[in-house]
Amino acid sequence: MDGQQIQVSDEEPEVLREESRRRRRRKKAITSSSCTSMDQISVEFVLPTAARGGNGPDSLLLEVAGNWTVEQVKAQVWLKAVTLNLCPDFYQQFSPDHCILLYQKKGNVCEIYDKHQVFQTLDCIRYWRALKKDVGRIQLVPRPHPSEESQQYQSYLNCLIGYDVTDVSNVHDDELEFTRRKLLTPRRIELSDRDPKLYSMDPWVTRKPLHEHLRTKINNSHILVVIHISTASQTIKVSIDDTPTQVLASFFAKTANKRVLLGIPENKCETDFVLRVCGREEYLYGEKPLQNFNWIRQCLKNGEEIHLVLETPPDPELDLVQKEDWAQVDDCTGVAGTHEQLTIDEKDHERVFTISMWDCNRKFRVKVLGIDIPSLPKVPDFVVFIEASIFHGQQLLAQERTTSKSFSEEVLWNCWLEFNIKIKDLPKGARLSLQGDASFCLSVNLSGKTKSRLLYYVNLLLIDHRSLLRQGEFILHMWKMPEKSEESSSSINADKLTSATNPDKASSMAIAILLDKYCYPVVLPKSRDVGRDYGAAGEEVEGGERGQREMPNHLKKQFEAIVATDPLHPLSPEDKELLWHFRHECMRNPRAYPKLLGSVRWGKQEDVLATHRLLERSSAWDTSGLDVGLAMQLLDCHYSDAQVRSMAVRKLETLEDDDVLRYLLQLVQAVKFEPYHDSALVRFLLKRALRSKRIGHFLFWFLRSEIAQSMHYQQRYAVLLEAYLRGCGENMLQDFRKQVEMTEALQKVTCEIKAMSDDKYHVTAQVVFQLRQKLETLQASGLPESFRVPYDPGLRAGVLLIEQCKVMASKKKPLWLQFKRADPTTLSKDPIGIIFKDGDDLRQDMLILQILLIMESIWETESLDLCLLPYGCISTGNRIGMIEIVKDATTIANIQQSVVGSTGAFKDELLCQWLRDKCVNEEKFQQAVERFLFSCGGYCVATYVLGIGDRHNDNIMITESGNLFHIDFGHILGNYKSFMGISKEWVPFVLTPDFLYVMGTSGKKSSPHFQKFQDVCVKAYLALRHHTNLLIILFSMMLMTGMPQLTSKEDIEYIREALTVGRSEDDARHHLLDQIEICREKGWMVQVNWFVHLVLGIKQGVEKRST
Repeated sequence: MDGQQIQVSDEEPEVLREESRRRRRRKKAITSSSCTSMDQISVEFVLPTAARGGNGPDSLLLEVAGNWTVEQVKAQVWLKAVTLNLCPDFYQQFSPDHCILLYQKKGNVCEIYDKHQVFQTLDCIRYWRALKKDVGRIQLVPRPHPSEESQQYQSYLNCLIGYDVTDVSNVHDDELEFTRRKLLTPRRIELSDRDPKLYSMDPWVTRKPLHEHLRTKINNSHILVVIHISTASQTIKVSIDDTPTQVLASFFAKTANKRVLLGIPENKCETDFVLRVCGREEYLYGEKPLQNFNWIRQCLKNGEEIHLVLETPPDPELDLVQKEDWAQVDDCTGVAGTHEQLTIDEKDHERVFTISMWDCNRKFRVKVLGIDIPSLPKVPDFVVFIEASIFHGQQLLAQERTTSKSFSEEVLWNCWLEFNIKIKDLPKGARLSLQGDASFCLSVNLSGKTKSRLLYYVNLLLIDHRSLLRQGEFILHMWKMPEKSEESSSSINADKLTSATNPDKASSMAIAILLDKYCYPVVLPKSRDVGRDYGAAGEEVEGGERGQREMPNHLKKQFEAIVATDPLHPLSPEDKELLWHFRHECMRNPRAYPKLLGSVRWGKQEDVLATHRLLERSSAWDTSGLDVGLAMQLLDCHYSDAQVRSMAVRKLETLEDDDVLRYLLQLVQAVKFEPYHDSALVRFLLKRALRSKRIGHFLFWFLRSEIAQSMHYQQRYAVLLEAYLRGCGENMLQDFRKQVEMTEALQKVTCEIKAMSDDKYHVTAQVVFQLRQKLETLQASGLPESFRVPYDPGLRAGVLLIEQCKVMASKKKPLWLQFKRADPTTLSKDPIGIIFKDGDDLRQDMLILQILLIMESIWETESLDLCLLPYGCISTGNRIGMIEIVKDATTIANIQQSVVGSTGAFKDELLCQWLRDKCVNEEKFQQAVERFLFSCGGYCVATYVLGIGDRHNDNIMITESGNLFHIDFGHILGNYKSFMGISKEWVPFVLTPDFLYVMGTSGKKSSPHFQKFQDVCVKAYLALRHHTNLLIILFSMMLMTGMPQLTSKEDIEYIREALTVGRSEDDARHHLLDQIEICREKGWMVQVNWFVHLVLGIKQGVEKRST
């Protein structure tokens, strides 16, 4: 440290400042502007004890030094109370920590929560100053204990979450509790602003204009709507620009003479009613035109009639939120002061209570004491070493390693590792990554070369959530690196970033480390005061030339070329230097932000400050149009800076609910890349979920699934989920309870069925009989009478139709379940079909299906309807989940087998004949062919771009209306199964002779339908290329969080090659047409593969979905 620090470590303390310098600085301090940080703040403290006279509580007036910490302030109050002999029994028996500090702000009681915070940075100080108060008022009250009722409520919430958020046995600081308290503030603000009626009905609307292909299905801007009331109904013609209120007015005007007949009381009018979709918990409510309601658009797209039911609105009181015991925490909790407030420069020893990290001029170091492991891994002659790295995002700031030692149950190093980075240069979010690497000699190599392998890892954030530098000793329980064959390997890329430690302390390897310890808290300042010591490098001072020069013309082209590259394009050191040198130019172009921010040296304090100042001053980002891909890019694993990530979230604030839902899965995954539990992204997700029940529903399941499966991020997701559940309202809580009960009951049944089934694929009649018996018992013993379907919250499932339930012929023995529709207003006679799976991680399928939905939205903007069918699929726990059974659909394998058995794979006409048989007339058949070619084109392009492999006739399905769709996305990026499989080099996607036959072609011949198919594919492909950056970002985030170990350059770059990045549009068109030709030429190879698949009955983890 650059001066007055006193170290407590096993080395001699350093005193670097000479006495003369100290005297000089003390003298200067009298006139220095930094004396503002010594402000005395007058505060009246209302004590928890009563005055002797009995007229109210004791109180003290104290002059508080602005740079005292909250903990020191409490200690001073306590000391003064003891000195004045106020209620000695109380103040001598208890410590200051027995009480909490409260103050009043705008009618709310707020708690000053962070004991390490510098007093002058508190929100109450700002508030008092704004009110021009000379004396502030703070109340000390005994720390409250939770009531029995609140403990029971917490227990209830913990059950829904699937994790005990009050358990702090596996934390090395109070960040968990700290975040729980801090998230109370945004929750309360959101709840106070929430419109109860709007929230209770949650209309699903969009602001996007109605696409051209949907407008063609509307007759003169008018549509027919059937409104049901009781057993009667009335069809009315309305404009697509009418609001639900206007539709109700039209209905009441048209039925004025039929009110008695319809059962509408005389004293009721249209304002007493709302419109709901028949059979669904989906309301048409609000002042948006009909064409903006997603349900109306869905009906238009599918050519379905619009049926609505007239009913009284739901009672908003059902969404009542339980009152909380907690006081709201100070808005500025955890915020550090400026460097000028914290610096030791120009201050006396007596006035130093906290130290600015920016005064610490020595190199950062860590002492590796040793490791301890209960049982050694089964590997002979291993030596082990610890590799210690400091990262910010993915940027390596410094790295050191210990010597190698023989691997035994206990290995001691007891050595300091000094890093080539100064303490003052450590950025917020910097993590110390400790990896236990084992190395062994390669016996085949006579030169004696060694090969090392990562076995264990753990991370420690060097600056905690309060901006305090970590100090002292830490014992960290490390995570074991999974084998490639293990299921947990699918998310290892994100798991390696976690700052959580392994909760399995009994069997995990522990590493003991020591960080330098100081007499005072060492704080990372939030900023420097403007105009003071800023721009040490002479760059950023107002009016300065460097960094603001006009870019020469010969560099402009190079700059534009760098900015135009896709997100995966690596930047050379020269590129980074150019971007940083002309950073002011970059700030004028938001598309350059990811490149510029990727060029910042985050291990240089001056550069970080310069970057923050640029971001604060620039308005280009906030005034630019919304580019989701750009904002999402700044939320991936490469950017750890809170200001950068907050800026990205600020842009996402403008997303409408529909788009938040579209990107929700990726946004939930991006939470893993946040260094701390509390972040702008977490608050954004919380706010949007508390505004919309639909978003809240999916957030619940996405979080609960991660909590059950990802131990690395359990605590972070649990804190967010608890914050949501405390604000979602009683109605939603009851719905979640029923869904969780149903899921847990079905999981128990599935486990029992698997235990009694010996054969891998065959299912006996006895097993099905046992299933039905178990389901009957369940239904009789209190299974919820109805529950929201987790993958489609607008749908409510009722009782099980037990005779239609069965066990599917697959290795994991999933259950094929049929439920009665619970809504009495439903017009559909079909049950709700759900496949319940236990043993498969459905998160990968969910990610692929989500990207298919995003592709569909891209195509819609180009007025392309490619009839994708992203069926419902949701992970509801640890390797359990539900999949929608698509109505009237069967696999291609079933169609081929049903007529001629295994050789059906070679009968080109079977599929076409099946489709014709399902259509009642030629017109319907032609419509089915049309739908087939559009859906086939959509899936050809989508599966090619995403590299979805292992395509065979059991995971490609078709509906009776001709809609082709793919299921089971276990293999992407060409990581296909090799046994009897078709490699990526042979066929880019599935376009077999029987598919072509439906389009009226075979061999090299063409047809009008086939030409249309080619046109559709090219349009779809080019549309995706226009959104290359978005797809690449979503894709790379998906690889980080949910795919097997795909980290090689080839894997990541697959999508760039598939989208022909860097080539002209004409080249891209020809490229795709060439891929179609390859499929035509080699379609017979796929047929051979499908034949083998049918003969051998290879299911490869795929279920037949026919009844």
